[in-house]
Amino acid sequence: MARAPTIYDVAREAGVAASTVSRAYARPGRVSARTARAIFDAAERLGYRTDRLGGPAGHDHHMTKAIGLVVADVTNPFYGEIIKGAYEAARDEGYHLILSHTSESPELERESIEREFGAVDALVIASSRMSDSTLRVIAKQKALVLLNRTIPEVSCLISDNQRGVRRAVEHLGMLGHESILYVSGPAESWPEGIRWRALRETAMELELDVRRLGPNPPTMSAGFNRARRVARLGATAVLAYNDQLAIGVMKGLRTLGLRVPHDVSVVGFDNIAFGEITEPTLTTVAAPLRHMGATSVRNCIAVLRGALPSAPPLVLPIRLVERQSTGPRRGLDSPS
Repeated sequence: MARAPTIYDVAREAGVAASTVSRAYARPGRVSARTARAIFDAAERLGYRTDRLGGPAGHDHHMTKAIGLVVADVTNPFYGEIIKGAYEAARDEGYHLILSHTSESPELERESIEREFGAVDALVIASSRMSDSTLRVIAKQKALVLLNRTIPEVSCLISDNQRGVRRAVEHLGMLGHESILYVSGPAESWPEGIRWRALRETAMELELDVRRLGPNPPTMSAGFNRARRVARLGATAVLAYNDQLAIGVMKGLRTLGLRVPHDVSVVGFDNIAFGEITEPTLTTVAAPLRHMGATSVRNCIAVLRGALPSAPPLVLPIRLVERQSTGPRRGLDSPS
């Protein structure tokens, strides 16, 4: 009977040290994408298998029946509905969910995944701040689903950011606003780039002016601190990266004596629960967050069982929720 290939055989085949092979399997992100690909290709050629290796062959033994859910900020209400949906789907499928919080830091995100790597069968990463190459290395080792991010080799779920931005811009344009100030989110955020690009393209098509204020942390305090700058720029309409920034801007404008929407209209993104209880209530772009969380776990389990990553990404629908924070541009509404 032929001897099963070992880690040393893989190392010789890939032209690296055995310790590098071990690190590629045990500590994702600590090996370059190029080296990791050489190692995994060598392992595949030799028929090498390890319990840490993702894919059907590696998941038949020592199953933990646990899925890791990694979110950028557990205190951000945006993730609350995603987490609920993920927990419900995991429970229905007989899996545990292990939640990790990374404080918007790619370094902490990588460390968290490395810490939980051996305790989970698969990973769902929401709004990852890590590089594409690092995520590809992880996907070579574990069943992986990404939320709010796209990489061709990985199963991904996103909301329809382009359509959401278009609905918001069309709404503000119909109210007579000729210029929109975008209060942007974190520079590392994938949706941030998509939304800014969609805003510029839509504004050009509709012959509106756009400006960008940021980058900013996606928090209410950041929005509050930006309100004075919003006022100085003379903005009549603000589109914020998320609801937390939008609510912060509204609170800040109020302290400056400006009224929403009489002086400034504000639109958010995500439709978190706080938007319904602010004064005024917040106009926002709503995504099916609980459905996103549930679908991500179900897709992750499907990949774990051998399904190929979805291509193209699964795009979930959005809708514009019109509330009290938007109104006609100054000079177009009736006198107060």
